[in-house]
Parts: sequence; C-alpha cells; structure tokens
Amino acid sequence: MMNRRQAIQIFATISGMQSALTKGQAASGAPSTEVLQVGPERRFKSLAAVARHARAGAVIEVDAGEYVADVAVWEQPDLFIKSVGGRVRLLANGAAAEGKGIWVVRANNLRVEGLDFEGAAVPSRNGAGIRLDRGSLHAVDCRFLNNEMGLLTNNHPSIRLFVTRCEFAYNQRPDGHNHNLYAGQIAELRATGCYFHHARTGHLLKSRAAINQIFYNRLSDEAGGTASYELEFPNGGVATVVGNIIEQGPQTDNPYLVRFGAEQLKWNRNEIYLAHNTLIDGLPGGGYFLGVIAGTTEVLAVNNLLLGSGRIETVGVGRLINNPQVSRDAFEQSTPDDYRLKPGSGLIGKAVAPVQVLGVDLALQAEYVHPRAIQPLRSIPHNPGAVQRVATVARP
Repeated sequence: MMNRRQAIQIFATISGMQSALTKGQAASGAPSTEVLQVGPERRFKSLAAVARHARAGAVIEVDAGEYVADVAVWEQPDLFIKSVGGRVRLLANGAAAEGKGIWVVRANNLRVEGLDFEGAAVPSRNGAGIRLDRGSLHAVDCRFLNNEMGLLTNNHPSIRLFVTRCEFAYNQRPDGHNHNLYAGQIAELRATGCYFHHARTGHLLKSRAAINQIFYNRLSDEAGGTASYELEFPNGGVATVVGNIIEQGPQTDNPYLVRFGAEQLKWNRNEIYLAHNTLIDGLPGGGYFLGVIAGTTEVLAVNNLLLGSGRIETVGVGRLINNPQVSRDAFEQSTPDDYRLKPGSGLIGKAVAPVQVLGVDLALQAEYVHPRAIQPLRSIPHNPGAVQRVATVARP
C-alpha cells in the first residue's frame, strides 16, 4: 500500500506539475524524434495537415487560437499534442472526420493537452469532440462543449481512456440521447479532477467499461441542467468512485444520482465502491443516491456525505459504513456549492479508518478544487465527504 508521500507525488504528476511530456518526450517516455509546430505562421497551418505528416513519437505544438473546420484522424502511436501560448479552440463548423467528429483517434498512447473541442454535429447525431475508435487516449486540460456527444468511444475491449482536469458541458443532440462523456464496452476509464455539468437529457458521465476509476471530480447538474443520471455504469464492471462532488438538480428526468447495471450486467466482475463522496439529491420529492441491479456481487459505500431526502438502494448486498445524511445547514454555504463543513461541526473527525479494495486505497489522497483542479492532501482525511477543508470562521 502506498504511503502518503508517494500518493502526493502521484497526484502532482496527474495534475500536470511533473509531466515528462512537457520536456519534449513522447507519451511512452522515449525522446521524441520530431517537434512539429502548427499555426497561421508555421509550416503546418492546420491539424489536418500535421496529422498526415507526423511520425510516431512526435510532439505537436499548436499555437493558441481558433481552428475552424480543421478535423483530423490520428493513427500514429505515442503522439503528444499540446497548445502553446493559450487555449486552442477547434470549431467544427459543420465539418467532421469520417462523419464521426472533430477528431477520430485510432492510436496508442495519444496525449492531448490544452485543446477545446466545440460544435461537432453529424447526420448520425453522434458527432463527438473526440471519437476514440481504438487505442488509448489521455486528455488533459481539455474542454468538450456544445457537441452532440462530448467524448465518445467505440466498443473495443482494448481501449483505454484517461481524462484529467477536463470539462464536459452543454453537449446535446436533437433527440436528447446525448452524454457529456460516453465510454463504450472498453477496458478502462479513468476520470480525475474533471468538471461535468449541464447535460441535456443525457448523462453527465456514462461508462460501460470493465474498470472505472472516478476520482476527485465534480459532476453537477446546475441551474438549467436537465441531465438524466449524473454517473452511470449500465453494464456493471468494477467501479471505484472516490472523492467526487455529485449533485442531482431539481429538473432531472431520472431520480438516481449514481446507477449501476441498469442495462444488464455484462462483465465477469460487477462491483461498485463509493468512498468519501459528497452526494447531493436536489430532487424535491427525493431520489436515490445510488441504485444497483440484482446480480451485483459487491456494493460498498463508506464515508460519504448524503445531502437531501434520497436513499441508497443496494438490493441486499451492500455494506453501508458511516454515510451520514445531513441538511444543507451542515455546510458553510458561502456560495450555493460550498460543501466545506462548518467550524465546530460534529462531523469533523468522524471518518472511519481507510479501506483498501483490489489494491486501491479508498481513503482520500487528494480533493477536487473548482474549477478542474486537484489538491493533494497533506494529512490523513478526517471527515466524511469529498471536501476535507473546513471553513475557518463561522459566518455571522
């Protein structure tokens, strides 16, 4: 089991503070064979052009600005594509690679950092900011806005998807069956430090992956949001959900915040673990913080804070340990989404001992800091819920 010093170093790396890639190395760690620059005054004027030229292991530096109808297919392994000098906005403007989205990825170890994917729409109504058809992708500090689907994967058992400090919002399609992030039946999904909000009828995050690690994110259906599930694992798998702020809004069309197995369990292992999350049920009549289907073999919920009148539905297999249900008065409330405990709260210091499952420590190692940041903890977490910081002075 890792010690806290090791954990802090790991999360510093995830946050981008210690990235070997920013020093000119490819995603595999080997020195890059070429650095290619894209921009109005560069050799390559478009992403489409550099995608045709780049060789495996290249670092592609994209000048800040807007790139309109600049769509591309990526198949070379170990690419690192990053913005330089500010954000890069890729505006679909009616264009789509292979009729699928702004980017189509069929590459191993592709890393993209600092790019925004906006406005993808296609006749099939599945226009994605990125369509991951095969391989593995790590998106860091990217935004997926106003597409039909934010980020969409194919159903392929070898695909791995990692999203870190990304934002997914306002993705919608005409029939409403859209999702901010939709992972198909893939090997692994890991989401860390991301901000999911304002889905339109679809889900904030939907994953059919065999392995899911959802750590230190904010999934909140805010004013005007009409998301269905905030977080769904329709085919089961192994889902580890730690340190998230998950909020269901009053306009939801589905009473569940987190749903597991609703479309039939399809993996050999079907287990869900929730630890140190702050779960907010905003449905006026009350909903469900968690719902699982019969056949789920393990359900563990520990050290979560539950706000609202909802309940946990476990079909008799759940271990529910120290999940206090509170009113909004338990929190500082300097802003509507401030979930720091008040000074002197009776919940301070009430977290139970850390739990480890399948080699994963369910104790907090970090916490989400809005917007899209991760702050490593310097001490063992003491409080239930996702937010360990406590308001220092009570408001009058």
